[in-house]
Amino acid sequence: MNAIRLRDFIEDRDGCLYAVSNYDNADRIGCILRYVPDADGERTNRAGRRYHKYDFAESFDWVREHKPEYLDSVHRVPYCDVVRIYKPEEEIGRVAARNVRVARLLSHFDLSPGSFGCTGSLLCGLENDASDIDLVVYGDAWFVAQHQLRRLVETGVIPGMSTAMWRKVYDKRVPEISFETFVLHEQRKWNRGEFEGTYFDLLYTRAYKNLDAVPSGAGKVVGRATIEATVTDASLSFDSPAIYAVDHDEISRVLSFTHTYSGQALAGEVIEAKGVVEEHGDERWLIVGTTREAKGEYIVSKTLLESV
Repeated sequence: MNAIRLRDFIEDRDGCLYAVSNYDNADRIGCILRYVPDADGERTNRAGRRYHKYDFAESFDWVREHKPEYLDSVHRVPYCDVVRIYKPEEEIGRVAARNVRVARLLSHFDLSPGSFGCTGSLLCGLENDASDIDLVVYGDAWFVAQHQLRRLVETGVIPGMSTAMWRKVYDKRVPEISFETFVLHEQRKWNRGEFEGTYFDLLYTRAYKNLDAVPSGAGKVVGRATIEATVTDASLSFDSPAIYAVDHDEISRVLSFTHTYSGQALAGEVIEAKGVVEEHGDERWLIVGTTREAKGEYIVSKTLLESV
């Protein structure tokens, strides 16, 4: 069996569904609870079972009360409690077969089988009419999809994001930067869009051969800092966490655990970043997104801002 990786879902013995949020899943699976069976739940799966969807804070409260043995910085589910693994790349055919909007969106992309899928509610069969489309693309194929999305928008096949949709995304994220600065950075990422009135993401996940690309785990917190640094490698800047190697006297990497600052800067650009400093061996990393809404933390490309 292929390794469990970021953006897969797992189901435990009680029917609870968790979004895999880590690559480090050797001992227990790092994930976040999303759906719990509930006779009065607002979501219904294909078999007629009802579920309640939990947001981030609610999920920790539920796990703390009902499954405290899973509680960690994320939810850590032991393999012996897992009854099913949902893999986006394996389920995409079934998702597209039942959801015409997904099928029509995918028809505009030319991606190799096994290199893409849908995660989130669509993967679990719990979507409703208001559900976003969370497309996940693996490894180098993600950059192919990014290039294709840009071409599709520029040629009018897929419309550009409306101001209303940008505002909706901004209000949901509640970032520490202005709306204008947010949109300026977002418009060049080509990792999200609007299709037939529905919001969709292009989410990056590492290929199986590259799951150990960067050491994982929390380091020792040694303070907070605001830095300016030149990005030397942004190849994993759309990952989760987003990773930027930087040229700086003290900080070797900037990591973002919030999707807001993924793809925020290109290699060669100067960034300003504010966050928490962690020691990792003989390196220090600046961590952005130490809380759900990354209060007081951000990454911006000074190169981009100065260009306009």
